[in-house]
Amino acid sequence: MGNRATLLILVLVFCHGLAMTLGFVEDQDWKKEREEKEHREGKSEHWFLLRNTKRVVQTDAGDMRVVKSVVGRIADRPLHIGFITMEPKSLFIPQFVDSSLILFIHRGEAKVGLTCEDSLSEKRLKSGDVYRIPAGSTFYLVNTWKNHKLHVICSIDPSESLGMGVLQSFFIGGGTYPRSILSGFDHEVLSSAFNVSKAELRNILTRQQEGPIVHVSDSHAPSLWTKFLQLKEKDRLYHLKKMVDFQQQPNQEEEEEEEQTNWSWRTLLNSALGNDKKPNNKRSKGTSESPDSYNLYNKKPDYKNAYGWSIAVDEADYSPLERSGIGLYLVNLTAGSMLAPHMNPRATEYGIVLRGSGRIQIVLPNGKSAMNSKIKEGDVFFIPRYFSFCQIASRNGPLEFFGFTTSARRNRPQFLVGANSVLQIIKGPELAASFGVSEDRISHLLNAQHEAVILPTREAKTPSEKKKKHQKEEEKVKFERLPEVIKNFGNEMIMGSY
Repeated sequence: MGNRATLLILVLVFCHGLAMTLGFVEDQDWKKEREEKEHREGKSEHWFLLRNTKRVVQTDAGDMRVVKSVVGRIADRPLHIGFITMEPKSLFIPQFVDSSLILFIHRGEAKVGLTCEDSLSEKRLKSGDVYRIPAGSTFYLVNTWKNHKLHVICSIDPSESLGMGVLQSFFIGGGTYPRSILSGFDHEVLSSAFNVSKAELRNILTRQQEGPIVHVSDSHAPSLWTKFLQLKEKDRLYHLKKMVDFQQQPNQEEEEEEEQTNWSWRTLLNSALGNDKKPNNKRSKGTSESPDSYNLYNKKPDYKNAYGWSIAVDEADYSPLERSGIGLYLVNLTAGSMLAPHMNPRATEYGIVLRGSGRIQIVLPNGKSAMNSKIKEGDVFFIPRYFSFCQIASRNGPLEFFGFTTSARRNRPQFLVGANSVLQIIKGPELAASFGVSEDRISHLLNAQHEAVILPTREAKTPSEKKKKHQKEEEKVKFERLPEVIKNFGNEMIMGSY
């Protein structure tokens, strides 16, 4: 009896386990079927459009939002994309961040102050300029235009980040909002270090309440920042460098006794308010030149035809890119044109639509469509390394997009269609056999397209082509009507002879 009971229990356990296993398999099959159904219904159409946006700064003087990249093996090197908008005559206060940035001035003019390798320098930037800010380097950004906003697009490389968020800022300046990193030190330590009273120190460290981006016009700005920016460049850079030196090494003794006794927070404040004389800076350190900027719009297109042009910037063009390991590109397509289907063998690509609209198509490794979606101004997309894709401008106007690649080396994209495609290179009996057609047929297919890289669609015709087409159509109509014209002319002659 006991054996039968044991056997019955084992059978029940086996059946339960079999049912669970079948249920698991069924659940997995159902999940796979559901995912395929969602893909067919287009719910996965926006996998490669980056729409996870976080606003990291927002004040009356401007804002900054960050579009977060995907995380996973499909993106060989995630990059976040930042958008900075600043009102006329405004300042993004001195700070350093835990990620390296590459600034692209989309619209406007700016001035950037940067500390790099124990030096500090200012650069004037205009529309089209690119400028690199290494992680941990203190910088500030000023919109120098009086009547127009400044628009900046930047790549944010989190490879050196602390993982505390998409971007972690450490503000040198600040008060109650934002808080300066100096506020975290004990006031006894700071008052001794700066040689000022605790009351004076407390007053300075709680004065700023306008946020990370502040107005610097007479009607809006806290006088400290306004006066700070009105100083001569040498004086301004001297004082900011001293602030950075203290933050980085608060216990380090100065090399020269005179500089140790002369420098204090009071010196910065008095200079900013115009109550101090020019500092006695015996060292030239802190005034050397930082790396220059690079302007995309001044570069001759790497490729250009009647349907658009493209520009690529790598470490050979702009040496600071070598340290960041990031490249840049800019593409302009005329109405209805396309950037031929291609893939990037070296890098993941991040793109931002600057103007116009169109479509982007991305293909999975199994040959199925991953995305076929409309794109418009402001959209951010990414294409993983090795994935095939193409961009197509709408018929309504040109499409222009700018972006970053995760390699500073020359990318050398592999085009799959066009006069210089990889299919042209391997054209022969092997390629024909792989498609199951004759060599003549595959040659006819490949030789039909005479353009390369940027191709016309059926809707994309250059003005000269349209004019020629119109003339041919008119000639065709005239030729077709020629017998009728001759007949009418003959009738008129006969009628006239009577």
